[in-house]
Amino acid sequence: MTKTPTDVPVPTIDRTALKARQRTAWQSGDYAVIGTTLQPVGERLCEAVDVRAGERLLDVAAGNGNASLAAARRHAEVVSTDYVAPLLERGRARAQADGLCIEFREADAEALPFADASFDVVLSTFGVMFTPDQERAAAELLRVCRPGGRIGLANWTPDGFIGQVFRTLARHVPPPAGVRSPMQWGTPARLDELFGAGAAITATARTFEFHHRSAAHFLEVFRTWYGPMGKAFEALDASGQQALAGDLQELLQRAHRGGPGLAVPSEYLEVVVQRR
Repeated sequence: MTKTPTDVPVPTIDRTALKARQRTAWQSGDYAVIGTTLQPVGERLCEAVDVRAGERLLDVAAGNGNASLAAARRHAEVVSTDYVAPLLERGRARAQADGLCIEFREADAEALPFADASFDVVLSTFGVMFTPDQERAAAELLRVCRPGGRIGLANWTPDGFIGQVFRTLARHVPPPAGVRSPMQWGTPARLDELFGAGAAITATARTFEFHHRSAAHFLEVFRTWYGPMGKAFEALDASGQQALAGDLQELLQRAHRGGPGLAVPSEYLEVVVQRR
């Protein structure tokens, strides 16, 4: 008998195991090597949400602290969180070097260890979008933000360069069945599903540009230091790795905007959520 769509079983997702694999991926390499290049995004996001001196601010899935540092420079009272402890250490070292006062705390974006309405501002740059349970993560951001407060997000878009990178990786190493793409956080429709009932949303398309010496240099850096890409290569045999590298090289050449070196614009969505 032919199965109708309602007869097709929905894959059961072991989110605990998935999260453990994700944490292992982000702990491999050293994301801070990539993350520090994205500092301008954190600065711009703080401007977009109008961070003010004295406001209590939470940076979720903060990585090595780009948005945290930007907010602390505006004299906000910053708590920087991530579930990867080595990244927090990199953020702490940066804060000490700049003479900034930031509290660093290990925390899961899907279960934030803070009371309701604890913060005036909640931020995440290319972080919370990678959580396995998107609804739960969004609910946590709303929960810890006070009524009238702001949530600021920077999320890669599906059709931008990083979205295309992840699609390329998925063609070679398919993601777990039943898991939503993190790039959905870069679409207004999905943001409305996640936040629309409790907030007013403004989303603006922005561009960050990656700069490397060449496509080969980009691949060397990302394959070595960017955990998700490194793990994708590790999952393939030699011929599979060669094929993936070739597809990524082709993508990089198409995305390069011309001129010396490699300059690759990547679209992201700058999001401001006004909590009701």
